Amino acid sequence: MKNLSVLIVIVFLFSCQKKEMQNKKETLEIPVTNSFLEIVEPPNWFIGFKDTSLQLLVKEKNIGNSNPIISYEGVSIIKVNKARSKNYLFIDLKIDASTKAGKFDIVFTFDDGTTKTHTYELKSREKSADEYVGFTSADAIYLITPDRFANADESNDVYNNLKDTSLNRTNGYERHGGDLKGITNNINYISDLGFTAVWPTPVLLNDTPRASYHGYAITDYYQVDPRFGTLDDYKNLADELREKGMKLIMDQVANHCGLEHWWMKDLPFDDWVNNQKNYEDNIENWNNETNIGSNHRRTTNQDLYASEIDRKGNNEGWFVAGMPDLNQRNPFMAKYIIQNSIWWIETLGLGGIRQDTYPYPDKKFMSNWAGSIMNEYPNFSITGEEWSYNPLIVGYWQKGANNKDGYESNLKSPMDFPMMKSILEGINEQEAWDQGLIKIYEGLANDFHYKTPKDLVAFLDNHDKSRLFTEVHQDAANAKMALGYLLMMPRIPQIYYGTEILMNDTANPGDHGLIRTDFPGGWKGDKVNAFTGEGLTDVQKEMQSFVSKVLNYRKNSAAIHDGKTVHFAPFMGTYFLFRIKNDETVVHIINKNDKPITIDLKQYSEIGLNGKKLKNIITGEAFIWGDEIKLSKKGNLILTTKF
Repeated sequence: MKNLSVLIVIVFLFSCQKKEMQNKKETLEIPVTNSFLEIVEPPNWFIGFKDTSLQLLVKEKNIGNSNPIISYEGVSIIKVNKARSKNYLFIDLKIDASTKAGKFDIVFTFDDGTTKTHTYELKSREKSADEYVGFTSADAIYLITPDRFANADESNDVYNNLKDTSLNRTNGYERHGGDLKGITNNINYISDLGFTAVWPTPVLLNDTPRASYHGYAITDYYQVDPRFGTLDDYKNLADELREKGMKLIMDQVANHCGLEHWWMKDLPFDDWVNNQKNYEDNIENWNNETNIGSNHRRTTNQDLYASEIDRKGNNEGWFVAGMPDLNQRNPFMAKYIIQNSIWWIETLGLGGIRQDTYPYPDKKFMSNWAGSIMNEYPNFSITGEEWSYNPLIVGYWQKGANNKDGYESNLKSPMDFPMMKSILEGINEQEAWDQGLIKIYEGLANDFHYKTPKDLVAFLDNHDKSRLFTEVHQDAANAKMALGYLLMMPRIPQIYYGTEILMNDTANPGDHGLIRTDFPGGWKGDKVNAFTGEGLTDVQKEMQSFVSKVLNYRKNSAAIHDGKTVHFAPFMGTYFLFRIKNDETVVHIINKNDKPITIDLKQYSEIGLNGKKLKNIITGEAFIWGDEIKLSKKGNLILTTKF
């Protein structure tokens, strides 16, 4: 009996030990349950950058009272930076060149011994840096206001949890329902017209009470506005464009955010935004009394004599009361913006960036921002908005400019507002010694000032300017002359959606709601459909055909892309521009005469076209270059030696 009792005890103890070991094994196999903090940005990162640093913005209640630890090969914490607000940490990481893609935990240990854990991911890059090829003078850009282009998904038109729940197509300042899928579904239309790049105005979250459709008051720099779709919809647009050999250009805003951005309720630092008064008293009630507006004196960036108060008035004032001015002199804000741009380039495989309000942020930062991007992506392209009609000002911002103050912008493609003004004046004005076509001739003559004129982005209208057809007094011939010249000159051309069908804002010129009119055919029940041509007038169809023929010729024209440019002073109401490369010569003739006219071609003999056969790219008709040319009516003539 004694031996039996001992045996029973041994079996019992072994059973208990086995159960304990099983419990331990089960415990070890249970995955760690992570808290996933309120905000960690960038939400993920990528391996293989030249710059091995990464700064994480972490927002969580009282996270400033914690100490973060990371155990992942190749990733090390260099410094933990506390903010004014206890609800933030900024963690500086170093990612070694040998680091592998994967997930790892960041464990935050608080003063009381409690912990919170967040899983972070480093992803592999899908393309090498050299494969990110930006837009060039071989491209043509189609600018779209997404809310007004096409509504492919009615289920995302309204979100009741957002501050703007409007949906009213009769009101130009409320939402109309256009979305990312609406662009994707109509890529064939855009491609068939001859465009090679698409620039949608911003589609990130704008959770603002009014006019949220335009996208320039961003309230979350990493979230697509659900009324435009999802991140997957955005990625799909980029993918579908690439399948067509086209590029996606992202519209970004480094100068300001929207007043309803989540950080405006709890700024990490006192100087996170510029010119806020009585921060603690007014954090719940930002308005014109609690901030200082910009003086919009953009020339203070170049002015050798500008006062400091005027400089600050431009660079530190709020663009409007609803758009807080970001302080890029704060190193954490600067890093945040640069990383955000790079994250979107990688996430979408972008073909370019358009940067809004370029001369308003701190200009030293803008040089660093553009330089950081171009350092990682040497073949990339960025265009910046400098709304100035002075070529001296625009040229200042181009990379390689010989600036007296030594400033290097690192920006390859400023936007060419001066040439827009010159073309419109040249077309609209009566011909005289100092009026009319001479404005275009002298406007292009200013190219001596630019480092690389062909890299400028030129346009005739956009989402902020009256539409071309309105600007040229609703004269289709005038519109063709202006567009023809835009597409022939040494530039990267941008055309606003609907310009190809003569959309206009003539009823109230300059009204933004009217400028951004719905594209016909983008909504169910539209009686006119510009995608199919149904319901368009003959004049609209003719313009659409004209744009398509010129763009599709331009797409394969080495002479237009980077050929030699020669133009002749206006003569008898006409203006001749030649683009030449190897055996291809393209001739663009603007004729403002209402009555037939004969022009002596001997004065253009230096081009060497005498006796050569040319083709009209619009009609296909042949023409032998001889001693004269008869122009029967006002309009556009584009000839090429390429058959």
